[in-house]
Amino acid sequence: MIRAVAVLFLIYSPFLSLLELSDNMFYEPGKSKHGLPHDPFKSCVIPRPIGWISTLSTKGIPNLAPYSQFQQLTFDPPYVMFAANQNTLAKRKDSVENAEQTGEFVWNMATYDLRDAVNKSGEEVGPEIDEFEIAGVNIEPSSLIKSPRVKESPIHFECKYYSTLRLPGNGDMGSVNIIIGRVIGIHISDDALTSQGLIDVIKLRPIARLGYYDYTSVESIFEMIIPGSNEKARLGMRGRQS
Repeated sequence: MIRAVAVLFLIYSPFLSLLELSDNMFYEPGKSKHGLPHDPFKSCVIPRPIGWISTLSTKGIPNLAPYSQFQQLTFDPPYVMFAANQNTLAKRKDSVENAEQTGEFVWNMATYDLRDAVNKSGEEVGPEIDEFEIAGVNIEPSSLIKSPRVKESPIHFECKYYSTLRLPGNGDMGSVNIIIGRVIGIHISDDALTSQGLIDVIKLRPIARLGYYDYTSVESIFEMIIPGSNEKARLGMRGRQS
């Protein structure tokens, strides 16, 4: 009897493996249904830094908006990008228009203390509206460009517009404009630094986007050093010394 069970197990084990694999969810975006209450894609690529972008229109109206599709691209010289999907009216976002037309924008660090202001600045309003007022934050002049900074934010990048990559999408909001800018000026508050001259991430608590309506903030850090004898590669991880 035991031998018969063992033989049956050997015969059917490949099929059992397939059944186990079938428990894993698989779907083709835009083609097949995922079967969940909400599309999980945005909840898989996490956490995403917040691109809290401030610009100035050609009419001189300040604009402020958060983008969770934001990233540093390279460091020498430094470039950053933010991706802005079209709005609910199938129009390009004001941040995109302003950056292209004026050739500049500012990234402001979004922190836990500023979370309500960040959230308020995400409201979809017309280009004639000043989101600094909606968010309840103050304008700080930039040093090299005309686009304003969020005074309450501890770190800012003044950026010169470099290029736009347009990706077609579905529906009114699917198409996206990826704005790339070169960082030409960096502001860091003295309060944002440790006594060793490092960015005090735990103190600042930058916020990041998850999925759904969820966000997170940096509350813990750990260190990992690349193994091997390539000292140059390890030093590059820490950033260039002045």
